[in-house]
Amino acid sequence: MVADWAARLRLSGSNRRINPGRGGLLAMAAVAVLVALLVGGWVLDSRPHSIPVTVAAEAPAGLSTPTRSAAAASSSAPAALVVDVAGKVRHPGVYRLPAGARVQDAVTAAGGMAPGVDPASVNLARRLTDGEQVVIGLPAAGSPAEGQPAARGGTASAGSPAGPVDLNTATAEQLDALPGVGPVLAQRIVDWRTQHGRFGSVDDLSKVSGIGDAKLADLKPLVTVS
Repeated sequence: MVADWAARLRLSGSNRRINPGRGGLLAMAAVAVLVALLVGGWVLDSRPHSIPVTVAAEAPAGLSTPTRSAAAASSSAPAALVVDVAGKVRHPGVYRLPAGARVQDAVTAAGGMAPGVDPASVNLARRLTDGEQVVIGLPAAGSPAEGQPAARGGTASAGSPAGPVDLNTATAEQLDALPGVGPVLAQRIVDWRTQHGRFGSVDDLSKVSGIGDAKLADLKPLVTVS
């Protein structure tokens, strides 16, 4: 009887089939698709591929880079100008100005024009050159216009005074007429008289900038003091 029951059990087990159902089939299909994607991605990633490389383009031989142009410009430009500002300014003297400076810059460096000078008579826009002398407010016969380059020492005006010139009353034009004085030195004499008072003697001329022993000896017969 037991053997009969076991035979029936083996027969019924061999005829049974597994039926996963609709949901199970869908899950199996999804797993299969995922596995296929993973395998495909791994295969593509394993293949050799090129890496883009950026190469900086060199400038043509005929062109220069901005850095080289700036360096060349800075090396060729002059560092500064040295000019002598004289005449009717507050602080006559030699000044160092930047390259490309104009007469206005020189006048400003010298403290501005002295009272009485007409700015319209000076070409303030003129570009300066290295080593020149700028004379302000001293028009004289045969001398350059105001604000124009002038030679050092100047030249005497045409005609000499008939008698000795009084250092305490003479104008810059009268002093300029003395041989070897010129407009710049004449103005220095007037400026010294304004700053220090009357000349006590002719020898006081040696205290004026630009008058040495030789020039003083030349001027002594031509000037006097009152």
